[in-house]
Amino acid sequence: MEYDDFIKTKSKKIERTGFEVKEINKNLFPFQKWIVIRALLAGRFAIFADCGMGKTVMQLEWAYQVVKHTGGEVLILAPLAVTDQTIEEAEKFGVSLDGITITNYEQLDNIDTSKFIGVVLDESSIIKNYHGATKNKIIEGFENTPYKLACSATPSPNDPIELGSHSEFLNNMQESEMLAMFFINDGMKGEKWKLKGHAEKAFYRWVSTWSVMLSLPSDIGFSDDGYVLPELEIIEHRVETEKKDNGELFNDYAVSAITYNQELRRSQIKRLELARSLINENDNYIVVCKQNEEAEIFNRMIPGSVNVSGSDEPEIKKKNLLDFAKDKYKVLISKSKIMQFGLNYQNCHSVIIASPDFSFEALYQVIRRTWRFGQKSKVTVHIIITDTMGNVKTTIDEKIKKFTAMQKNMIEAMKDNIKGADMFDFGYNKDKEENEFYSIYQGDSFEIIKKVPDESVGLSVFSPPFSSLYVYSDNARDLSNCSDNKEFFEHFEFMIDDLLRITKPGRLCCLHLTQLTTLMGKDGFYSIIDFRGDVIRLFEKHGWRQHAEVTIWKDPQLAAVRTKCVQLLHSQTKRDSCVSRPGLADYLVVFRKPGDNTEPVNYDGNGIPFELWTEYASPVWMDINPSDTLQYRSGKCEDDVKHITPTQLEVWKRAITLWSNPGDLVFTPFMGIGSEVYQSVIMGRKGLGLELKESYFNQSKKNLAEAMELKKQFNLFEVVN
Repeated sequence: MEYDDFIKTKSKKIERTGFEVKEINKNLFPFQKWIVIRALLAGRFAIFADCGMGKTVMQLEWAYQVVKHTGGEVLILAPLAVTDQTIEEAEKFGVSLDGITITNYEQLDNIDTSKFIGVVLDESSIIKNYHGATKNKIIEGFENTPYKLACSATPSPNDPIELGSHSEFLNNMQESEMLAMFFINDGMKGEKWKLKGHAEKAFYRWVSTWSVMLSLPSDIGFSDDGYVLPELEIIEHRVETEKKDNGELFNDYAVSAITYNQELRRSQIKRLELARSLINENDNYIVVCKQNEEAEIFNRMIPGSVNVSGSDEPEIKKKNLLDFAKDKYKVLISKSKIMQFGLNYQNCHSVIIASPDFSFEALYQVIRRTWRFGQKSKVTVHIIITDTMGNVKTTIDEKIKKFTAMQKNMIEAMKDNIKGADMFDFGYNKDKEENEFYSIYQGDSFEIIKKVPDESVGLSVFSPPFSSLYVYSDNARDLSNCSDNKEFFEHFEFMIDDLLRITKPGRLCCLHLTQLTTLMGKDGFYSIIDFRGDVIRLFEKHGWRQHAEVTIWKDPQLAAVRTKCVQLLHSQTKRDSCVSRPGLADYLVVFRKPGDNTEPVNYDGNGIPFELWTEYASPVWMDINPSDTLQYRSGKCEDDVKHITPTQLEVWKRAITLWSNPGDLVFTPFMGIGSEVYQSVIMGRKGLGLELKESYFNQSKKNLAEAMELKKQFNLFEVVN
C-alpha cells in the first residue's frame, strides 16, 4: 500500500448501507423529512433531537421506508410505557405498521434478533445504563443488522461512554477505539474520560458524520415556526436542616455520594411538607422523589395521587404512567429513572423535584416530559434543596454548561458536514527555518524524510509516539493518532526504510521508548504490552541490527501521581497485591546500519574520558533527572503547546557524545518542541528536525533561538579564556 492510500484508511470513513428515497410521509415537517432521508441514506444513523421535535414519527417513517424498500421486518424497542404512545403516533400520522414490531426493552430476551432487517432504539440513551450481558446483548444481537436507527434527546455531556455505545451499536467505531482516539483517562479506576483538548473539534465532526443533533429546526437550516417553547421558570426552595451534633458551628454545605441519602432522610418531612404546600388541587403535578419511603409517605399525604414504583408489575406501571397523560388523576409521584424517558405530558405544566441529585440527565429529562414542543402553558419547576446540598446544584449547573457547549459544538460540526461529507482528513501545513546550525521543517515527516539525501545522517535520535498512549493532534498523518498498536506499526513502518537509506553505513539510530500497559477502563484487564520488543522486531525486519540498549530508571511514585495507575499505588497492596506491579523503566534502544563506518567516532581521537565512559557504559542509567527537559529549562512554553512527554536532555547528550562527531548531521523525525535539535546545536552538531504539529514547531523555533544565544555565550567564554 502506498503511504497516501494508508492515510486515507486512517481517515475514518463512515460506511453507508442505506438507500435514497424521494417520497416521505406528507404529515412530517420539512426538517423531519430531511432527517429521515439522511438517516435512510446512511442506513445506520442516530438522531439526537430535543424533546418534542418528533423523534417518534421520524423513527416510524424510517422503519416504514426500510420495510417498503427491503420487504423485511423492522423492530422498534422502546421504554415500557412508550410503546403504546408510539402506536398511537403511528395512527395519528398515518404510518402503516405492517412489518413493524413495537415492544419494550424488557422483552429483549424473548426476541429473535436475527429475523429483523432493521432495528430502532427509541430513547437510545437507555443503553448507557446497561452493563455487561444486557448492553452486550443489544450491541451483539444487532451486530449484523443492516439498518439501524438510534434516537435520543440528551447524550450526556460528561459521559462519553454513551456516545461510544451508540457508535459501537451503529458499527462505526468500537468504544475502546473511540476512547483511544479522542479521550484521555482521568480517573484512578479508568472509568472517567475527558476529551483531549486538540481532539474536541475532530470528535464532534466525527460524531456528526453518523448522527444529527438539534434543539431547533433552525439548527439544520429550517424554520422554527411552531417550535418556540413556552416560558420555563425554575424556582429553588431551600430547606434549613437541623443542626448536626458534631461540634461544628454550621452544617456542611456539601454532601457526598455517601452522605447524600443520609441528608435526604434527615430532611424528609420538611421537604415533603414544603412540596405539599406547592400543590394546587386544580392543576396536574409531577413529583419526583429519590427514595421509595418518601414517595410512599407523599402518596399518603396527597389524596388521589398515584405513586409509580419500580416494584409495580409492568402492566400496572404502564397503565398508571399513561393514565396521568389522559388526565385520569392529578398528581404523579415517581422516581426520575422510571418516568424520564419518552413520555409526553404536555397536559401538565408543574414539576416538583422533591429530592434533586447529581444527575443532570435525569433532571433534564423530567423537565422535558412537560416542557416540550406542543406545550401551551408556562412550565414551572420547583426544586427543593437543603442547606447541606449546595454542591448538588453547583454540579448540575456545571453539567448544564457542558451540555450547552456540547450541543453548540455538535451543531457547528454538523453544519460543516451538512452536504453529506463522511470523511475527515485534516491535512497539514508546511513551514521551515534553516541556517548553518540547524534545519527544521513543519509538515508530514513521512513525506519530508524522502527529500533527505542518501547516507547524509550521522546519527538519528528520537522518541516516537508511544502508540496511542499520548495523542498529540487530530491529524490522520500524525503517528500518535492511531486507534491501536496494529495501526501504529502499520504507519511507523513507512518510515523505517527511509531511516536506513539516509543513515551513513555503520552509523546509529537511537530511540527513546517505554513499555505500554492496558487500561482497565478501556481494555477490561491489566497487562504489559511489549512495545519495546515490537519496535526492535520492526527495525530488524527492515535491515537494522540492534546495537545497544540502556535502561533508564524512573521513579514509580512520580509515575503513580502522573498516570493515576492503581497498580502503582501502595494502597493496592492492602486490597490485592496481585494487582500491584513495579514501575516501568524507559529504554534507549540503539540500532546500527550494516556497513563500514568510514568516519570513525572517537571523541577527537582521544576517546571518551575514562570516568565519563564508565558512567555512560552502565547498562542502567540511574541518574537521569526527570525534570531535565527542554520544557522545564525554557520556561516559556504556553500550556497549549507543552510537549506531553519531552525526553530528558541528558539522554540525548549522552547519545550524541557516544555516537556522533562534531559537525555530524543529527536527525529527528518527531521533533516535538525541539529537544534533540536543541542538544545537537549546543554540542556543535547540525540538527535536522521534522514536526507535524504547528504549535510544537513554533515552540521549537523559540527554543532553538535560545540555543543559539547559549552557543554564542559558550563561544564568547572560550575566547575570553
